[in-house]
Amino acid sequence: MISTAPHKEIVFQTMTEADLDDILVVENVSHTHPWSIGIFQDCLRVGYYSQILKNGKDIIAYGVMSIAVEEAHIFNVCVSSMYRGKGFGLQMMEHLLEVAKEKNAKSVFLEVRPSNEVAIQLYNKIGFLEVGIRKDYYPAKNGREDALIFAMDIFQE
Repeated sequence: MISTAPHKEIVFQTMTEADLDDILVVENVSHTHPWSIGIFQDCLRVGYYSQILKNGKDIIAYGVMSIAVEEAHIFNVCVSSMYRGKGFGLQMMEHLLEVAKEKNAKSVFLEVRPSNEVAIQLYNKIGFLEVGIRKDYYPAKNGREDALIFAMDIFQE
């Protein structure tokens, strides 16, 4: 249940196994082909950088990213439907990019469905560039959907 409390308790926290039931609610409402609990558990088990953005007890957004050999890959970013359009997707992406920089990544990659126009607009706004296509990458209602590959070079200052 989403609270009506003002946005004054907003914090980033490390995702834990205890968060997964609430995350799955957001995931299942947000996607036609959501991640399973097993996928999230595997990400936690292997140590991917997994964060949640919370307002009190409410999960506003979450993000999962791997960082290795100067390269980061953002696997999942999702904002709860009750919090969309308020800048929290941008806040999560900026947080992930900052962590990637801190961990010495030089490039960041992600894939997105061409049908996810809101996400594509956000990625373009941040500075990601489309660098390729993975044909028939995602399951879709009527077969498969391509994935657009986006990349961004990030430089240490």
